[in-house]
Amino acid sequence: MAHLVQQVAPDFTAQAVMPDGSFKELKLSDFRGKYIILFFYPLDFTFVCPTEIIAFSDAIDEFEQRNVQVIGASVDSHYSHFAWRNTPRDAGGIGAIKYPLVADLNKKISESYGVLLEGGVALRGLFLIDKEGVVRHELINDLPLGRNVDEAIRVVDALQFHEQNGEVCPANWKKGAKSMKADPEGSKEFFTTAYGSSA
Repeated sequence: MAHLVQQVAPDFTAQAVMPDGSFKELKLSDFRGKYIILFFYPLDFTFVCPTEIIAFSDAIDEFEQRNVQVIGASVDSHYSHFAWRNTPRDAGGIGAIKYPLVADLNKKISESYGVLLEGGVALRGLFLIDKEGVVRHELINDLPLGRNVDEAIRVVDALQFHEQNGEVCPANWKKGAKSMKADPEGSKEFFTTAYGSSA
């Protein structure tokens, strides 16, 4: 499937387990005006998945400071999500999670985002959606490869910096680092500072 970057994120309505443990029908487009990190994981009650889910939850303050709504999704039911939340972490559960977990039981959401495997589970897809509902970043890992939450935050910072300043963010850019003007003359200042004169 073609990438979704620069496309409007596929909308969906699905059952979710909310941060307070309640069930709610969640509609993606209801979050317009906020940035969204939507990430897919293969299955509840597995091994790499809880480390990612907990890591995103532990970093929720960082995301909220940036006006980002985090949403997790898998092909499990909302009942399975609920049971996993209510299982202690030292017994293989995830405990209380500070963002919604969406149930993609019919696999339509995973399919629309291009992460559904033939076996019926989703790859580790992560999508950064801007305030207008457009996908600006996507990352898809194979099943054994856990994601880096700090990198997700870094990409949010880069997008927001670009939107606010019009400049672009070079390799390994972090918040507070030097950016670059996206034209031949303006970029010279960055390259001279970063790499020195070629004379």
